[in-house]
Amino acid sequence: MRIMCWHVHGSWMTSFVQGPHTYLVPTAEDRGPDGRGRADTYEWPDTVLEISPAQLADAEVDLVVLQRPHELALAEQWLRRRPGIDLPAVYVEHNTPKGEVPNTRHPMAGRDDIRLVHVTYFNQLMWDNGRAATAVIEHGIGDPGLRYVGTQARIGAAINEPHRRGRVVGTDVLPRFARLAPLDVYGIAASRLVQEPGYDNVYGHDDLTQPQLHEALAIRRVYLHPFRWTSLGLSLLEAAALGVPIVALAMTEVVEAIPRDAGVVSNN
Repeated sequence: MRIMCWHVHGSWMTSFVQGPHTYLVPTAEDRGPDGRGRADTYEWPDTVLEISPAQLADAEVDLVVLQRPHELALAEQWLRRRPGIDLPAVYVEHNTPKGEVPNTRHPMAGRDDIRLVHVTYFNQLMWDNGRAATAVIEHGIGDPGLRYVGTQARIGAAINEPHRRGRVVGTDVLPRFARLAPLDVYGIAASRLVQEPGYDNVYGHDDLTQPQLHEALAIRRVYLHPFRWTSLGLSLLEAAALGVPIVALAMTEVVEAIPRDAGVVSNN
């Protein structure tokens, strides 16, 4: 198949493009949010092809994978075909609902021509999906191999934009753990944390590649997952697959994903 899909979430996309298909990734000159093209920090196969918006109108496409509400109109504009009507389409919802939970209505709730795919059963349960046909395809990762050594008595965490996302990702919880051991936070704009008062012993590291992140986590003593209200983080699954002991809040799908012998899952 020839699948059109925006590069929105690098970790999820890395797993998704391992299939036996051709993946058409919209690419703009400015490499902005709607045209990022191929990833720089992840390893993608040659079957992932960059394509400009101007080329999409004449492109052979078998399926459109939508991930953000505005992509529905954007796909129709660029493809000159209507997703769900002229062209098969699915909508992958990566996120937990926002707003008046559990009454938050999904943007696709009023449609029955586009299959709504959730990445966890928790998300499927908590969103108001309306009349949309839903399915759950749980997060998957490529196995990085059992590589844990834990030689450094430091805590590792992977959080993108912890300064901006705040309590949602548990940024406020980090100082509690940093009192126990040095805490290394990896992710987009993670280095901004060191500029904040109260974040002594917290060290931010930006823009590691996925292999570099795996190497860094494998030598940390434990992996911390302080997220309050997000979908199941792929970095959490990667850390567990590496064999790193997990310390996580008992939120959303974490209690299902992390077995008791893999670490500590608690709100205490």
